[in-house]
Amino acid sequence: MKLFNYFRSSASYRVRIALEIKGLPYDYVPVHLVRAEHRLPDYAAKLGDPLLPALDLDDGHTLVQSMAIIEYLEETQPEPALLPQDPLARARVRALAQMIACEIHPINNLRVLKHLTQELHLSEEAKTAWYHHWTRSGLEAFERQLQLLAAERTAEGMPASQLCWGDEPTLADCCLAPQIFNAQRFKVRLDGLPLTMAAWEAALALPAFQRAHPSACPDAEA
Repeated sequence: MKLFNYFRSSASYRVRIALEIKGLPYDYVPVHLVRAEHRLPDYAAKLGDPLLPALDLDDGHTLVQSMAIIEYLEETQPEPALLPQDPLARARVRALAQMIACEIHPINNLRVLKHLTQELHLSEEAKTAWYHHWTRSGLEAFERQLQLLAAERTAEGMPASQLCWGDEPTLADCCLAPQIFNAQRFKVRLDGLPLTMAAWEAALALPAFQRAHPSACPDAEA
């Protein structure tokens, strides 16, 4: 398999984590987002919408959209599992993942931030305020959801979660780690999020997350 990705891309980072958790070998193909290499003809021709990441499978097919890629990996390589077996628990994990992938990330990604400054002529200060507002409010909602799930687990006699759900990394952790990485880059306040930050710290201690970290990527920049 070949993963076309950028070391700081949140969506790319999610897929790298999933691949590492599942122990799946892949070729790392860097595509520099800031230099708009994803719009070069050779890459753009592969996709209807030239975004990152893209995963070339060994059979010649190409997958796009990080969540679809991870779900495909989960269905074709089910162990180690990124989704619990219980249907309710699976829905809980998917909801957490989508709070990040569908609520926080889409309005804070690179092309949106560029549009704010280049097309709408917002200042850098206004762009940063936009990012801080939507990231912080999204993470506060994520924290509230973790609190509700913690209470639910306690009421049902389940042990407290060390990660987003339980003690094994899930799809939710694949989404949380990149979001916190980017929040730190933009100096978003992360205080007052005890369950969120504890889950993130527990995930970062795992070898798969360390191997997938942007600083470990071949195209990493300071």
